[in-house]
Amino acid sequence: MEVAANIVDVLRASIYPGIIRIEGGVIKEVSRVTSKFSTYIMPGFIDSHVHVESSMLTPSQFARLAVIHGTVASISDPHEMANVLGMEGVKYMIDNGKTVPFKFLFGAPSCVPATDFETSEGRIDVDGVEDLFKSGDVGYLAEMMNYPGVIDRVPSVVSKIECAKKYGKPIDGHAPGLTGEALKRYVESGISTDHETLSYEEGIEKIHYGMKLLIREGSAAKNFDELFPIIERYPDMCMLCSDDKHPDSLVEGHIDALVRRGIEKGIGIMTMLKCACVNPVLHYGLNVGLLRPGDPADFIEVENLVDFRVKRTFIEGFIVAEDNLPKITPPVSHRVNNFKCPTLNEDSFKIRAKRDRVPVIEAINNQIITGSIWVIPKREGDFVVSDKDRDILKIAVVNRYRETRPALGFVKNFGLKRGAIASSVAHDSHNIVAVGVDDRDLCSAVNLVIKNRGGLAIANGTMEAVLPLPIGGLMSDGDGFSVAREYVRMDRIAKELGSTLDAPFMTLSFMSLIVIPKLKISDMGLFDGETFRFIDDFKG
Repeated sequence: MEVAANIVDVLRASIYPGIIRIEGGVIKEVSRVTSKFSTYIMPGFIDSHVHVESSMLTPSQFARLAVIHGTVASISDPHEMANVLGMEGVKYMIDNGKTVPFKFLFGAPSCVPATDFETSEGRIDVDGVEDLFKSGDVGYLAEMMNYPGVIDRVPSVVSKIECAKKYGKPIDGHAPGLTGEALKRYVESGISTDHETLSYEEGIEKIHYGMKLLIREGSAAKNFDELFPIIERYPDMCMLCSDDKHPDSLVEGHIDALVRRGIEKGIGIMTMLKCACVNPVLHYGLNVGLLRPGDPADFIEVENLVDFRVKRTFIEGFIVAEDNLPKITPPVSHRVNNFKCPTLNEDSFKIRAKRDRVPVIEAINNQIITGSIWVIPKREGDFVVSDKDRDILKIAVVNRYRETRPALGFVKNFGLKRGAIASSVAHDSHNIVAVGVDDRDLCSAVNLVIKNRGGLAIANGTMEAVLPLPIGGLMSDGDGFSVAREYVRMDRIAKELGSTLDAPFMTLSFMSLIVIPKLKISDMGLFDGETFRFIDDFKG
């Protein structure tokens, strides 16, 4: 097989007309010719950090959407399914990924459970991490979120880092806002990347200590505009990632969109392609081709070097996408899950008035960090209730693994004027998280999730809508394009109920991510992500 076009040789920063000869899925020869071509061949794009589960698609369905945008590989942390199902969840992700011609590099989850301040069923200790490395199915230690444990040299944390070193595996980091001596100690432990950087100054400091930046632009957390100037200054130290990508966003674009934006902002083409295509291969030791003889025949053919519209995507010589259509056909996925909580009644969501002021989570559009304020709550009799006029709404987290009362609190900036939304996608432990204007709808939305054993749900009086997620309560077993359409419908309904957020369900999913500052809520109560302690408890 031969493919002819203008070859974009990123390693040598050159472009020339050429022919690639492929045998058995491997590039046998790359030859220069004098012909003129209208299209370009270049290495495929790589997402350097993503939780596939956040697309609400199985790995095989995620791959179907990713390849139409020229993505050929991803560095995938399966800790969402790991928190729900432990090693069984990791095995599901690996096995499902193997059913399609896409290059998933899964990591060994390092923080399952993420903390002891929330309930999850999954448990992966150092023996589990070592078993995963021995299996040969994982290629790195996934993001070490417990940065206090790293800095304080907690034995259970250090043992996982040392295990990764023993097997020669890279170690991914997670260090939002970490600076100074604490950052230095974190990096010196052996952690080599970070995708949680929020500011230019923070990014430069991390690079100074030897960290590589995974510059993130997902469906909720968007840091590209703040961090892209670092790429020009340190092109060898940067990669691009989505982290969490909802299905509608994945239909629209992936890493290709970040390459376009970088070039529009004045960064050189070869510099952007180095970050998007080459650096992940070199850092993680990926078996992904870079257009060299002997490499796997992984590459993309694009119409031009302006918008990078993908004509064809090749993985090991097979055409896996052509003209915006995937040519991957995944098998039907089996369902694995872990849902044990019963349905609830309205009284479970009442908050008795016990104090004059209450803490309120401040959601921030397109960010996973939050603010924190104290307010005088609205009262009705002996209870405090949502105050839609001030956009202070009740938030609940329901333990999905056993029967217990919900943790309750208040959140600002969701904007709902009526109804409630709920989700079993609730990082990191994936209990049920819900926000609502009144207890009736809050209860109805939560019960919809429970009845479907996972999903996104909306309730507004007699109106109910649900997107079922029967695999782990995180993923659909449906076609990616259909799931994307259903997600768009759910997003539209939430906004019709008043939500002012760009991605209300994505933002909702991060309200329980207690390892990210400032104020969050787990199934155990309101939690200060800066001091790592509970600050109040409306439970019971």
